[in-house]
Parts: sequence; structure tokens; C-alpha cells
Amino acid sequence: MSTPQQLSLGVSLKDDATFDNFYAPAGSGNEQVIRALREQVEGQGEHFLYLWGASGVGLTHLLQASCHNAESRRLAVQYLPLREMTGFAPEALLEGLEELDMVCLDGLESVAGDPTWERALFNLYNALRDAGRLLLVAAPQNPRELNIQLPDLRSRLQWGVILKVQPLDDTDKQQALMRRARERGMELNEEVASYIVQRVPRDMNQLFCYLHRLDHASLAEQRKLTIPFVKKTLGL
Repeated sequence: MSTPQQLSLGVSLKDDATFDNFYAPAGSGNEQVIRALREQVEGQGEHFLYLWGASGVGLTHLLQASCHNAESRRLAVQYLPLREMTGFAPEALLEGLEELDMVCLDGLESVAGDPTWERALFNLYNALRDAGRLLLVAAPQNPRELNIQLPDLRSRLQWGVILKVQPLDDTDKQQALMRRARERGMELNEEVASYIVQRVPRDMNQLFCYLHRLDHASLAEQRKLTIPFVKKTLGL
């Protein structure tokens, strides 16, 4: 169920962005991230969480999964992909968000260094704190390295828990690809999964996009996922 704010901003969430299909192998540290996100929504964790990590580690997936989790608990939540909103006046976009239970800001780096956005975000932080609301933020760098010019905003970004989302190694990426394939009802064996991981960009977003293409192609042609079929379909 979407909030009125989500509808007015034209922001939608991916249905398949869930905690359950985020691959977090034992020992990676990402289990701690998932646990902290769940506890935040459940009211048992920190009110402010800051996630950071390299491109393709799944920051957007995790933020949207948190939104789905919040909505399932009947919380009013707003997801804002800031990369898509740099041309808009921040005051209009952020006005009234402190009335919601939770706000998720994705791609903070895209507005870092913009004095108008920084001041508006600083005011939002204060409003959310005063109202006792939840805030989840994501960016590629930790807040100390982010290009934030407003000192007060920089300090606010470090109020809560700061968690790094760890990248997967090639073996884990292969396992993640096979797991996502099973969820889609596809048969993807280790040999074919390894072939894909070794020959395409290893960003997980890209890997799942390739899997989506293979799913459609295999259904259309009624073909199994073999290395010759993958090579032909993806042009490898």
C-alpha cells in the first residue's frame, strides 16, 4: 500500500525488493545490516540509520525492502530517490515528511554540496528527531567522506548507527544469482552461473538485469539455461 506522498511524487517501490531475497552470506557482516534494518522498523533499534557501500552492493534494494517492511506494519513511509530529484526545490519535496513514521533517503551523494538541499535536509533531520520518527539514509561513502559543506548537517548524519554494506565476492555472486533464479522458477546450475559472473559486469544490479533478460528469452524460446543459450542471448 502506497502513502499519498508516494503517489504524488510518482515514486514506486520494486515488488521484489525484500529482505528475504537479499543475499547475505554468513560472515559477510551484511546479516548485521539486515538485523539493524528490521529492528529499526520494529521500534527496537536506532531511529537514525546510515547505510553506505560501493555501487552495486544493494543499497537501493535494502532501502526499498525497509519501506515494504514498514508498510506491512502499517507505518506511513516515504522513499525518496534523491538522484532523480536534484532539479526540484527541496522544500516542496520534503515538506511535511516529519508527519510520517519513516523516511528513506536514497543517493544522498547526489545533493551533497548543494547549499539549498543541505539546509533543507538539515531542517528535515531536526523535524524528524523532534517528532520521534525514523530515518534511513544511503550513500556510496560514509558521512565523514561525503561532500557535505554544512557542518551541522554533517554532524546530524553521524547521529545514529553507520553501517557498511559489504560487496560479495565472485563465489557469493554466483550463489546469489542461482538463488534469485530459483525464486523466479529458473534452473541455473553452478557451471552456467559461473560463466555469467566471469563474463559480464559484476555489479549485482547488472547481474540481475541479465538474469531478467535470460528469464524472458528462455520462456519465449522454451529453452533451458545452457552456456550456448546464455552466450547467444547476452551476446557474450
